[in-house]
Amino acid sequence: MADRTPPQPDPERPAGAPLALVVISGGTGNPSSSRLLADRLTEKTAELIRGRGRDVTIDNVELAPIAVDIAQAVVTGFPGERLRTVIRRLAAADGLITVSPVYTAGVSGLFKSFFDILDNDLLVAKPALPAATAGSARHALVVDGQLRPMLAFLRALTVPTSVFAAPEDWGSSALGERIGRAATELTALMTTGVGAAIAGDAWSGYQHRFGGEATRAERTAADVDFESPLMRLAAGGAPSRRDSGA
Repeated sequence: MADRTPPQPDPERPAGAPLALVVISGGTGNPSSSRLLADRLTEKTAELIRGRGRDVTIDNVELAPIAVDIAQAVVTGFPGERLRTVIRRLAAADGLITVSPVYTAGVSGLFKSFFDILDNDLLVAKPALPAATAGSARHALVVDGQLRPMLAFLRALTVPTSVFAAPEDWGSSALGERIGRAATELTALMTTGVGAAIAGDAWSGYQHRFGGEATRAERTAADVDFESPLMRLAAGGAPSRRDSGA
């Protein structure tokens, strides 16, 4: 019989605390079109969240100033303290906006490298809005062909609508409409708490890095659920009939 125990609130988040929105921008120019798009998405999302009676904090993370930290983490496998601070803020986020420029028909290498160093369980069930900018509309599919699959691999809860902006789009009402639709979807996911409910109910069924940066990461032997399906299989046992769906 399925477990119908209601999801428990996050013990580390006080009731009524503002929602945390983290915005990752991979642009390197000044001004950066990726940051401009990120700002428009953030402004609309914050407006909609507050319109639903919730407060929200905005944490803008530009990757260009921490590019050296990212490169060192990629090479050594160990992020420095400045980068770890960014990762901890991301782990505690209720929602995520990600914007990458398109270089050579792909997402920015700096942007991809940042996500390469994250624990695979850091973004489990976190609502995420993928977006990209490019110098030509010919790159419009990069956001759904590369950015969305990357977030899916990290098991983020991506919104149905992605956003792409080429130079000719900035004065178009269609871009504003798409921003509004994507922001509405992100707002709905963040304010209903569906991501937290998914992660809370299914957390033990995912593979996790011991001692990782995820908020629910197992950091001592006492944290490990040795009766979870994955742990029983790892120990050579078989999952229970309930876990196997029998």
